[in-house]
Amino acid sequence: MNNHQPMIVVRKSAGELRLYDGSAGIHTYRCITGTYPGDKQRQGDRITPLGKFLVVYKNPQSKFHLSLGLNYPTLEDAQRGLATRLIDAATYQALVYDILCGDMNDPAVQDRVWNTPLGGEIFIHGGAEGRTHTAGCVAVTNADITEIYNVCPVGTPVEILP
Repeated sequence: MNNHQPMIVVRKSAGELRLYDGSAGIHTYRCITGTYPGDKQRQGDRITPLGKFLVVYKNPQSKFHLSLGLNYPTLEDAQRGLATRLIDAATYQALVYDILCGDMNDPAVQDRVWNTPLGGEIFIHGGAEGRTHTAGCVAVTNADITEIYNVCPVGTPVEILP
């Protein structure tokens, strides 16, 4: 599968992940998402976030076969967390720095970004076989994530819709 301008759109309510090359749809995959509907608010809420994201990390050693890490939380999520006092000013400042300047291949940066009260470690991954939901990620079958993983580099846009 050649894909020169990959993009992923997830429709949570439809249980589908659609892979695009530019504006042309290439393939639609069945997927599962978090236990609950809505938009992710905090760590442990078991909700898949809504919005526009980027693939920031490719994990060939995932416990779910292969996985694509997304840039959640975003700057907007950090701002929301500060405004609602879910995170403090120091955590906010560290998050902003890592979101803008951090290397998401660095495990220390991953730990700082993905382990706050906002939640994190939102991935598109395999392992959907026999499952009905995730803890907040998007999951497809192992065969499907192999296809998706092979054509989606770091920087691939991902939109998650209700």
